[in-house]
Amino acid sequence: MLNFKVPLNDMRFVMNEVFDYPAHYRHLGGAEEATPELVDAIMQAAATYSEEVLAPLYTSGDAEGCHFQEGQVSTPRGYVQAYRQFIEGGWQSLSYPPAYGGQGLPMSLNLIKSEMMGTANWAFNMYPGLSIGCINTILQYGTEDIKKAYLPQLISGAWTGTMCLTESQCGSDLAQVKTQAQPLGDGRYALTGTKIFISSGDHDLTDNIVHIVLARLPDAPRGTRGISLFIVPKFHVNSDGSLGVRNSVHTGSIEHKMGIAASATAVLHFDGAVGSLIGEPHKGLEAMFTFMNTARIGTAIQGVAHAELSHQGALAYARERRSMRALSGKKEPDQVADALLWHPDVRRMLLKQKAIAEGGRAMIYGAALLADKMYAAAWSGDQDTYHRCDSELGFYTPILKGFLTEMGLEAANLGMQVFGGHGYIREHGMEQIMRDARIATLYEGTTGIQALDLLGRKVLLQTRGRCVRDFTARMWTLARPGLWSSGFRGRWSRALAWRALQWNTLTLRIMLKAQSDPEQVGAASFDYLMYAGHVMMAYHWALMAQSAEDQLHRGQGTQSTEFYRAKIQTAQFYFERMLPQADAHHRMALGSAGTLLQVEL
Repeated sequence: MLNFKVPLNDMRFVMNEVFDYPAHYRHLGGAEEATPELVDAIMQAAATYSEEVLAPLYTSGDAEGCHFQEGQVSTPRGYVQAYRQFIEGGWQSLSYPPAYGGQGLPMSLNLIKSEMMGTANWAFNMYPGLSIGCINTILQYGTEDIKKAYLPQLISGAWTGTMCLTESQCGSDLAQVKTQAQPLGDGRYALTGTKIFISSGDHDLTDNIVHIVLARLPDAPRGTRGISLFIVPKFHVNSDGSLGVRNSVHTGSIEHKMGIAASATAVLHFDGAVGSLIGEPHKGLEAMFTFMNTARIGTAIQGVAHAELSHQGALAYARERRSMRALSGKKEPDQVADALLWHPDVRRMLLKQKAIAEGGRAMIYGAALLADKMYAAAWSGDQDTYHRCDSELGFYTPILKGFLTEMGLEAANLGMQVFGGHGYIREHGMEQIMRDARIATLYEGTTGIQALDLLGRKVLLQTRGRCVRDFTARMWTLARPGLWSSGFRGRWSRALAWRALQWNTLTLRIMLKAQSDPEQVGAASFDYLMYAGHVMMAYHWALMAQSAEDQLHRGQGTQSTEFYRAKIQTAQFYFERMLPQADAHHRMALGSAGTLLQVEL
């Protein structure tokens, strides 16, 4: 049975000592209330809710799953009560403008809260999690009337939101969207079509569900240039804010899935459902990317969440389970055998889980600083800053989503392996983590789609390698002072400097090869993504190692000496045992596309 504890010490270390969140909040416009005392109180409260309310529902919710009867969806036992506590705690409103009922705190706090709650119970966290993108889309593109009608209820959590893109014939290729939107002559539209794989598409947690839907107008051009975006509520909203009659949105079924069974994934039929246009006609995909990028960062957190949860379960088991003697002799002579923890291969698996969880957390928290600036700029009307931050975050997003979810899946697999056969049965919860982790590499754009987005769109097409040069410049700045140092500081400094050069060279070589053979982009993209992920995680582990070393030397850190030493030792493990995997991806990224295309399949 899993016993999840929020890793508050590690979270505080990354926030306060690696990235200096307190200083960041002081200089962030509109974040004056985010004092260290308030932030810590919020984190404590979120940890308590996650551990005491959500975590106990994780296994039972999976065993029961969601129910579908006579067109109605109900969630597992305890979910309605847990969601009521979520609303009462004001958790959904944490990082949104006070003008619409929000608390006006930085968006990074929302991401950190989501990590806690998602690690405790990812299936539950998806219900309010899908609302975040819906809220952000309305904030950015909705008219004032739409904002007033929907935002207060969405921000309070009284209503939830969805993202309705996928149809039976298309997922990643949205050019094939067939759902139609017919103008009604009064500024509204009647939508007809079927959407599948809609997370939180229907449930019994709230009175209303607000759907963000991609559809085509009658005069729409072909392809992605002909897609518009609409807001379609489950129940119509009256002028006074009360709920009106049921809209023509019906749930056809819910999916029976490999994992996240407690999260309702619905097939939705829009039978002339009435909605309103968001943004400009035929430019819905641009607006939808606001939603999608938000969802992808949220899914990146899922990789960290499953790595953390699996590590906690595997570590506890490895301390208690006894098997054979250590190779160097008896470690616990009074016991029948030594604990698994004494065996080097078990330590390899546990340390890899730890390195993924903690390294991924640092990557997310680093990106969250940029998200704070982007949202602050959007709400203040500073379009230049918004677009600059959005572009930079757009480079991070496919790496975070693609790499961290793949690594989270690997960490979950390692957790099962530590348990051996016991990991394969339901009693200990490790197989559930594995099943739940699997979806993270699939939804919100598969790893292959993230890879193409990174290399094809962000690196080659949009920036011609500038985004890589900008990030590797930061790597070089961090590495340069320690290039001639001895010990681990010198080793990680020289490793970062070399990877900065290598990443730029790799990008240039692929760019040149793609000029004569465009298939090289697709052939190289996955390995390029994984290479980028390993190198970016190395940068963040170097940041953490540097901070831990500095705190040990000064003797002024808020954590124990043992904590800082463990952080440095885990960084050493990453650089020596995990970063070398980047070399294999580097070689494969430069392989010929012909190897993939010459075989008849």
